[in-house]
Amino acid sequence: MKINRVMVIGAGQMGSGIAQVCAQAGYEVVLNDLKEEFLERGLNGITKNLSRSVEKGRMAEDEKETVLRRLTKSTDLQDAKEVDIVIEAAVENMEIKTKIFSQLDEIAPKHAILASNTSSLPITEIAAATKRPEKVIGMHFMNPVPVMKLVEIIRGLATTDEVYQAIEDMTKSLSKVPVEVEDFPGFVSNRILMPMINEAIFTLYEGVASKEAIDEVMKLGMNHPMGPLTLADFIGLDTCLYIMETLHEGFGDDKYRPCPLLRKYVKAGWLGRKTGRGFYSYE
Repeated sequence: MKINRVMVIGAGQMGSGIAQVCAQAGYEVVLNDLKEEFLERGLNGITKNLSRSVEKGRMAEDEKETVLRRLTKSTDLQDAKEVDIVIEAAVENMEIKTKIFSQLDEIAPKHAILASNTSSLPITEIAAATKRPEKVIGMHFMNPVPVMKLVEIIRGLATTDEVYQAIEDMTKSLSKVPVEVEDFPGFVSNRILMPMINEAIFTLYEGVASKEAIDEVMKLGMNHPMGPLTLADFIGLDTCLYIMETLHEGFGDDKYRPCPLLRKYVKAGWLGRKTGRGFYSYE
């Protein structure tokens, strides 16, 4: 199963990062989003990342230009007609994802693999929106994509060995490390990470320590590169809440109940770095 041409859906932080690493690995990439302005923002981010690599001597200027030439902008899903794989990196919402996959199933060629970068939603349920569940798979990249080595590969109930192998091979071609994970809510990364972040929020909520103290304990005591509250701001508190709700609903276990303080901040629009305020202020 040869993959040459890739479509990435969503030009946000994750989608543009996935598009960048695919283009750097030599794939032809169609970057798709709803509006031209979203695509421009995504491509500007990619250009900035590549320029930084040139400045640091990791990449030659002509190599940067070659990578950028491999990227094509698209605001029409019909452009999936000539790709070998689609990697969806749209908003973390089941209704939106199943709608996209249902449309892609009609448009993409029969041989094309449909992959989702979902961080917590069941691949089997996404696959059920298509007539090719055997070709649907999870490909969960870590943020920031150009830097982080891990990709969780999640099989749906019907995913074939051939499709799994093609995705594992592609992941290695991106200089990433593939790890096979079963289709459970949150997979491995977020099933472990999000309850830890949620517990840190409970620790703040209950007045056990200040936010700075909580982050310091985890950085200096557990050797984490950043504290859990700083990390939550980086991820986005709305995303953290959505994943906790997915875990809570998926397992029906109250150990995954989102902290009331997390809900309060999200309702206030304090979503972290992207809004200028979360547990910390970024203005």
